[in-house]
Amino acid sequence: MAIEWDELPAAAAPAPKKPGARTVSWLTPSEGRVGSADRISFTERLALLLETGVALHDALQVLEEQATKPRLKRIIGEVATDIVGGQRFSEALVKHPDLFPPTYINLIGASETGGFLPQVLEQLVELDEKQEKLRSTIVSALSYPGFLIVFSILVVIFILVVVFPKFSVMFGSIYAELPFTTKFLIGASELLVGHGLALGCGVLALLVAAVGALRRPDMQERLDRLKLRVPGVRDLFIKIYLTRLMRVMGISLERGVTILATLDACRNVIPNAEFRRFIGQLEIQVTEGKGIAAGFKDNALIPTSVRQMIATGEETGTLGRVMGRVADFYERDLTRQLNQLAKMAEPVMLLVMGVLVGTIVTSIILPIFKMSRAVH
Repeated sequence: MAIEWDELPAAAAPAPKKPGARTVSWLTPSEGRVGSADRISFTERLALLLETGVALHDALQVLEEQATKPRLKRIIGEVATDIVGGQRFSEALVKHPDLFPPTYINLIGASETGGFLPQVLEQLVELDEKQEKLRSTIVSALSYPGFLIVFSILVVIFILVVVFPKFSVMFGSIYAELPFTTKFLIGASELLVGHGLALGCGVLALLVAAVGALRRPDMQERLDRLKLRVPGVRDLFIKIYLTRLMRVMGISLERGVTILATLDACRNVIPNAEFRRFIGQLEIQVTEGKGIAAGFKDNALIPTSVRQMIATGEETGTLGRVMGRVADFYERDLTRQLNQLAKMAEPVMLLVMGVLVGTIVTSIILPIFKMSRAVH
């Protein structure tokens, strides 16, 4: 099972550009890259400065002076300049969608209306940190099994290319009596030694072609559908997407962002076409006045318990809080399930490595025993 962590938890896709908006579509290598870690640091320090009574423009100037990355320094400076020019903070952030996703901007806009910007900044820090924690959990759960797979392949290639050719010459006199595994490994060794470069280029070409095919919109949609239909894998991805969706919607609704604006921002949070269609259905339900619970109830991807909790939250007026609770529950459940899978994968991979190495060793030792008995 491979999880792309453009599936696993990450910065949202860029918001639609407004006419005349200044955006940075490219950067020189000297500017460096900015990502979620830079956004977390910026948001946390900005919240601290505002809480101590520093004005927004002055706080931005301080952060601009402290920024070590040229690109981040330039973005903060442009935001501060736009605010001096009379724009709202959220309007200035819209011009930099590569650093500030729609959810971030929507929450900032709501806080400007309600007058609770420092509190929202703290919640945005918490949101980003939880997204990063979820991403880290998935990566750590997959990294060790992935390392074992790569290590096993490299060990087998090393033995076939370096070790086996020395024995294949020795076994030439008794080739007809060799076990099937030894003959197979001799053939594989000769193939790798004689045509290794061509095979490597072929594998590389196949990988490039596969990556190119997966980037096509139709293939991405098929892959998105497959993720939500394969037993076992389906449950994992639904939990990942629900955690993201509920977390963003919960914080947004609790801070006064409208449901439609929240759903629009969530389109960029979920990297799955099926779930984005589900969000579109929710928008239709809300626009028609049926309520958001009706949209959750009609979708087979949503677990029954979640449907019931959303319906209860909508009836009682605590929808944002309920969604936050659902996100917390699924995050804990997902972390527990990923850790269990990682623990199960480790012994399985060690067993596979043992079988591979054992097969190679016995394919060498058995013919040697036969030769020694023939000599005696």
